[in-house]
Amino acid sequence: MKTITESLSKDRIRYDLSLLGRPEDILFLDIETTGFAARSSQLYMIGCVDFDSEANPRIIQFFAEEANDEKQILSAFLNLCSSKKVLIHYNGNNFDIPYLKQKCFSFGFDEPFSKMDGVDIYKRIMPYKRILGVENLKQKTMEQFLSISREDAYNGGQLINVYRDYVAQNALCKKLSGIKNTDSKELAALDARIKDMAELLFLHNADDMRGMLSLLSLLAYADIFLQPSKITKVSARKLTDPDGSIHQTLVIRLRLTSSLPRELTINTGNIRLLGSDNEITLDISIYSGELKYFYGNYKDYYYLPDEDMALHKSVAAYVSPDHRTQATAHDCYTRKEGSFLPQWELLFEPVFKHSYEDSLLYFELTPELKKRPDQFKKYADHVLDYLFHSLSESKNAPSKQMR
Repeated sequence: MKTITESLSKDRIRYDLSLLGRPEDILFLDIETTGFAARSSQLYMIGCVDFDSEANPRIIQFFAEEANDEKQILSAFLNLCSSKKVLIHYNGNNFDIPYLKQKCFSFGFDEPFSKMDGVDIYKRIMPYKRILGVENLKQKTMEQFLSISREDAYNGGQLINVYRDYVAQNALCKKLSGIKNTDSKELAALDARIKDMAELLFLHNADDMRGMLSLLSLLAYADIFLQPSKITKVSARKLTDPDGSIHQTLVIRLRLTSSLPRELTINTGNIRLLGSDNEITLDISIYSGELKYFYGNYKDYYYLPDEDMALHKSVAAYVSPDHRTQATAHDCYTRKEGSFLPQWELLFEPVFKHSYEDSLLYFELTPELKKRPDQFKKYADHVLDYLFHSLSESKNAPSKQMR
């Protein structure tokens, strides 16, 4: 077994680790194997990142130089795990963790993963695939999304034969080293090839670990919808449409818990979200005009066609029967002129709509409401929940109102 350690800079991590745990409790993980099934393949490298006493990250790689080193590298990794509480990985829930659990079972080790808090970066960002506008969520794709460069040019599958060749050549080198009169130049050339292969294997895993540290910043996109934010400003502005008409929007600026690694723009319906650094701006169209308030107990109302409104029977009883009809759910309303904001479920009352069939609800932007910053925070969370659920890849993923 060979163990390699490499110190890294704190600057590589651009995410608040305290949201996940204490640095001394955190361990990053990425494994390299010769196949997908633990029972029929070999675990040949376990890459980790932990933190020293100054919270500086360092890569630790446990490498099986021979096939029978597998148990030894697993034991060394489990020993490192024993002092950790948070395990971070990329798609490890689907591969690394089940694979390691099976290997633990095969060698008679107790698996530690059930006692650790797991953070799967891949799983955390999966609901936001459409929001980020990426083709897939493979690690290298997301590294390209964040403009992360890597030296490694191989994937794990391509390196399986490199590892097998390494084991064979390494065994041959040891055998030849024990034979007298072995050509020293041939042995040196063989040793150089072995070192080149080892370098490829270590580089691939190390680049995966370095990339994972940088990809941690992707969690900031999830934090837009999951972590609390603070309103810094609420205002209104006028915009001119292409046809020359003017309409108003409500602008809500929010400070985020985490800084976004890349600018984010979302346009959907009457909402625009702009995100940059540690701030997002919600730009929500204000509807100015007439809407209808529908009474629930329509059987107690008459509809007055001439006035296009409903009146309670206690009042409308004095109206001539020729100018009134029994109200229905569709025409039991009163009209209201004003400025309104959309809502996608009941948040503020009274509720207004364009027509009875409309699913989009509105509430009035009253002078009283404009003096309530707490209500605007409530509304901002509502808008973010709507954006999340309308654009999310996973309708069952958590949102602010589900925390």
